[in-house]
Amino acid sequence: MPSQLIPQQEPAPATSGIDLDAYFQRIGYTGDRTPTLETLRTLQRLHTESIPFENLNPLLGLPVLLDSESLQQKMVQRGRGGYCFEQNRLLSFVLQTLGFRVRGLAARVLWNVPEGSVKAISHMLLQVEVGPESYLVDVGFGGLSPTGPVRLELNTVQETPHEPFRLIESNGELEVQAEVRNEWRSLYRFTLREFLLPDYEMFSYYLCSHPNSYFLRSLAVARTTVDRRYGLRDTVLTTHHLGGESEQRELRSVAEFRTALEEIFRLTLPDTPDLDKALQKLIDQTAEEK
Repeated sequence: MPSQLIPQQEPAPATSGIDLDAYFQRIGYTGDRTPTLETLRTLQRLHTESIPFENLNPLLGLPVLLDSESLQQKMVQRGRGGYCFEQNRLLSFVLQTLGFRVRGLAARVLWNVPEGSVKAISHMLLQVEVGPESYLVDVGFGGLSPTGPVRLELNTVQETPHEPFRLIESNGELEVQAEVRNEWRSLYRFTLREFLLPDYEMFSYYLCSHPNSYFLRSLAVARTTVDRRYGLRDTVLTTHHLGGESEQRELRSVAEFRTALEEIFRLTLPDTPDLDKALQKLIDQTAEEK
């Protein structure tokens, strides 16, 4: 990628108050604490394995808070997950505390969007610098979150622990693509303009309150392991085997939902009676649609 596309930046001060010991225990990290590429790769892989993508808070009408203390309480201490703004902001605090230079970016989602449609900016990702190189880091894209950093370099196929990724230029912007079943699929489009907390709070508020928001009426949960990806969309649980086939089964009871969320996605579920009501509503909606 031409160097002029990559803004220079100063190291961000580590003022987030992040508890590195607790975070590392949550994701099972015992490695080095220096800002190297190997550290970044390991943290991104372990984060996607340990802290699942999930939208239970919007679905249940609970607030989504993006300050460092709230993110730590929810995803580190209480064993929950979150969506892109939560996931990537938490990781950004960790990386800054370790000494990485991090900038917040934002994107328009293209995945499963009809060609020609324009969606609002609704996704957060990170630009992380390691020495002279800049990398794209994203632990919050659900079922296709990259499990390794992607170098900010155009038209280069880059391997990750799961799918290959690449960056292409599209109408003056950057587009992230993943190779899925031997086909390049676009995930989202973005620029290198920096976004800040008030921007993310506004984007997140839209996802939590707009009547057309997918997160208010549907459930999306995802987690990776070394050799597979797990995904849950409403009542359909999918297991994607790395380099192999996919399996699907339908969850038909609240008990099955709870088992999947706790055992497959390793979530500590919120203690509220509204959860069972919301899960039953998804089951009833699916039955009505058939």
